[in-house]
Amino acid sequence: MTERQTVRWAEDGEDRSARWRSESGARPPKQVAPADDRTRADAAYTLACEGTALLWRGDYVGARQLLTALTRRVDRPSRGRAQGGGDPAAAFHRHRARQAQRARILGMLLVPLEAADGRWTVPLRRAPDVDGACRGAYGPPDAGEPVLVSLRELLGLIGAHEWHRKGVPVPALGGARVHPCYGVFSPVRGEYVDLVAEAPLPPRAEALAWDVGTGSGVLAAVLARRGVRHVVATDQDPRALACARENLDRLVPGGAASGVVEVVEADLFPAGSRRGAAAAPSLVVCNPPWLPAKPTSAVERAVYDPGSGMLRAFLEGLPGRLDEDGGEGWLILSDLAELLGLRTRDDLLGWIGAAGLRVAGRLDTRPVHRRATAPDPDDPLHAARSAEVTTLWRLTHA
Repeated sequence: MTERQTVRWAEDGEDRSARWRSESGARPPKQVAPADDRTRADAAYTLACEGTALLWRGDYVGARQLLTALTRRVDRPSRGRAQGGGDPAAAFHRHRARQAQRARILGMLLVPLEAADGRWTVPLRRAPDVDGACRGAYGPPDAGEPVLVSLRELLGLIGAHEWHRKGVPVPALGGARVHPCYGVFSPVRGEYVDLVAEAPLPPRAEALAWDVGTGSGVLAAVLARRGVRHVVATDQDPRALACARENLDRLVPGGAASGVVEVVEADLFPAGSRRGAAAAPSLVVCNPPWLPAKPTSAVERAVYDPGSGMLRAFLEGLPGRLDEDGGEGWLILSDLAELLGLRTRDDLLGWIGAAGLRVAGRLDTRPVHRRATAPDPDDPLHAARSAEVTTLWRLTHA
């Protein structure tokens, strides 16, 4: 449950307060100054850099314009900006630090949220309908309780709501759409989904397979469409569980009622799933976060895995769950961490061997997303992105 936090400030000679909402975990600002269409961008930028948040009281479109102006200022090239030299790990950590500073500054432009007739609203002129977007992240509003949120976060909620409403077409599902929920990783990088659609199924995998850390449910849907009669999809995030159930009901004939797919809450493996005569799956699929770094928001948990914790826990727990007679664990992993110097190939192979597993085979593919195919020379990570390979590791008992 999100900790309840309050913002306090003075305005028009009165002490005021409102609930603070931040899905990224940003702390509530200690200083707040009202701002409107008369506020100059340079003055706003100076205040934001000094740690004073600007509570917008003008036209909503004016707030969007000010955020654009702040973005131009924070993204201005700095003469002394270091790119990390020839050390890709240093470049990665500098890049993350700059991104965190950028998010902090741009997050200083705040807008109010209110409940009106049971709906989330922004009480500013020309504000859009934000009820669906806010419900997806915050749930229903509490009547009478004012809320402050950064405009940047609100725009992120609106964008995520559009992703969920329109869906993402997945070629491996015949172009059917997956509808990602807020805070759940979107399968926009379809190459990893294609690997699961193309890899040869191990013997008896049609009877039972697990999708560990299912997220949107896309890999579970691929397995079901490949003829697996019972797929157990796990996740520990309530948003991901709800998202997977919604997508699988849509993508699998008969949905959850068919018994083909089962979505269960679990840290990794289904509870009570130690190998037994009837419960051992012949296929366990996992697409863990690829980069060993600390996430700064809910959606980043699908990308960043501190200390490779989920990856190592999956490898260590897999032998005790997997069918010993030809069962396979499919680990889908990018080598971006290796290219950035955050993890070595020897680390990965060492963890596989120490768990009592061996590599039976692998399928490789290259990403087709824009950052990989047309990297930006100003991006300190562009060399790694352009060389990235995503692999499906077929793991079996040693």
